[in-house]
Amino acid sequence: MTGFHDILFPLDIALRSAGGPERRTEIVSFGSGREQRNARWAHSRRRYDAGYGVKTIAELQAVVAFFEERRGRLYGFRWRDRLDHGSAPGGAPPSPHDQPIGVGDGVTASFALSKSYGAAFAPYQRPIRKPVAGSVRVAVAGDELDGNAFDCDPVTGIVTFHAAAVPPPGAAITAGFLFDVPVRFDTDYLEVDLAAFAAGAIPKIPLLEIVP
Repeated sequence: MTGFHDILFPLDIALRSAGGPERRTEIVSFGSGREQRNARWAHSRRRYDAGYGVKTIAELQAVVAFFEERRGRLYGFRWRDRLDHGSAPGGAPPSPHDQPIGVGDGVTASFALSKSYGAAFAPYQRPIRKPVAGSVRVAVAGDELDGNAFDCDPVTGIVTFHAAAVPPPGAAITAGFLFDVPVRFDTDYLEVDLAAFAAGAIPKIPLLEIVP
């Protein structure tokens, strides 16, 4: 991922902002009224507007400073999605049994974090590439491992087991974690109208998820 600063957008602003996942679907309509739908993207891409979280002049100044240091759209950064930033459902603390991430074969030592959505029809497996450092818990065959048995790269979301802890053949590997979304500003021009802001207008501060 080019041009990325491993820094979190001001959390108090992010947690009051708006946004969510976007999909790209191509729909072809036929004369009969039938249609063919095709997914253009394998993974969703999230959009946010941080402007909804800015309530004071001090917060607006903090965003401007953050924008300037990122050089507008040039550098990405971490964003905490209030709705979806953990492996456990309902905002519960992470458990080592939350998400399956692989099955051991006695040789493979590295596994990528992911999160599943849905179950009955077409579950979606979302890659998790920006876990929160220190939040990752891992279990092999149902037993939680000590943190000294593995490492998790907070930049890539890859869990690597130490040589003595490589999962044996057939062992289910699960993990729990907190995570951030890699995003960038979706504009090189941050319009700040203090007169409108004082009157209650919300500034537009668009953000877009970065796809590696």
